[in-house]
Amino acid sequence: MDENKVDFEKMTPAERLKYEVAEEIGLADKVRQYGWRSLTAKESGRIGGLMTKKRREMKQDKKG
Repeated sequence: MDENKVDFEKMTPAERLKYEVAEEIGLADKVRQYGWRSLTAKESGRIGGLMTKKRREMKQDKKG
C-alpha cells in the first residue's frame, strides 16, 4: 500500500472529519507526507476551528 494513501475505513469519525477539513484547506498533502506534527499552530488551530464548526452544523441539522 502507498505510504501516502489514507484508509478512511480504519479511521474513527473524528479522524475522518479531521482529514476532510485538512483536504478542504489544502493541508492534506502536507499531513500525508510529513504527519500531523508538521503543521504549525495556526494550521492546527484552523483545522480544529473548522472541525468544531462542522460538528455544530451537523448537530443543528439533526435537531431541525
